[in-house]
Amino acid sequence: MIRGWYTGASGMNVQQNRLDTIANNLANVDTAGYKKDVTSIKSFSELLLRRQDADGVYTNPFGSADAAPIIGKLGTGCETNENFIDFTEGSLKLTNTSTDFALHGEGFFVIETPEGERYTRNGNFLIGKEGILETKDGYPVLGENGYIYLEDDKFKVNEDGMIVTKNNETVDRFRAVRFDNERYLKKVGNSFYQANENSGEAHIAEGRERPQFIQNYMETSNVNVVNEMVRMIEVNRAYEANQKTIQSEDSMMNTLWNRVATVSR
Repeated sequence: MIRGWYTGASGMNVQQNRLDTIANNLANVDTAGYKKDVTSIKSFSELLLRRQDADGVYTNPFGSADAAPIIGKLGTGCETNENFIDFTEGSLKLTNTSTDFALHGEGFFVIETPEGERYTRNGNFLIGKEGILETKDGYPVLGENGYIYLEDDKFKVNEDGMIVTKNNETVDRFRAVRFDNERYLKKVGNSFYQANENSGEAHIAEGRERPQFIQNYMETSNVNVVNEMVRMIEVNRAYEANQKTIQSEDSMMNTLWNRVATVSR
């Protein structure tokens, strides 16, 4: 019965982690370019149950067989296997603002921050006081030649990310990067991602790897509110089921100890 406590407790921990992930997804449903987190679960190794009233083997006209055959399996709990990012593309929202961009296909904008280069799918930019294309937080967006300098918002960007002024002068081309395992990028706030050992280092996206740049649009969050709410209900019910398991185990142990104490007297 003590095993039941640990099994129920492990289930409650897993559901709490799932609930935290769902809550964070719902909180960012209106964040441009946000990608939802997904929690995967791994069960502990199952135990084989055998009949205990016999042991060894017995013979019969057709050969031999186990005297204590397997009668089933016993689960021992579960744990959170990993949290990863679902980079499914969100829908496009028309803004009619020339400094807003959406990426169609896999890839990221490159942003310069005091902590180094960061990567984002949020193309909600603006032109700063010094004429540099920046994020809403004031971090410069990088092109292939460094900072992107613009005199005004009368410019065009083609699908390849080439920036052209109203006088048909080429300014620069957006730097776009990809990763070997994008799902393992680390979120560092402000819709930014950071590379790590699991994701691999960023490499320049060219050819078929390069995403399509769409001006005057923004990519919305890929969080589906209805699906997340359904998952939240499932998590709450699973959490309650594990909680009731622990309460039942505790009640049985309490009855057992009280009866043992009564008999021992």
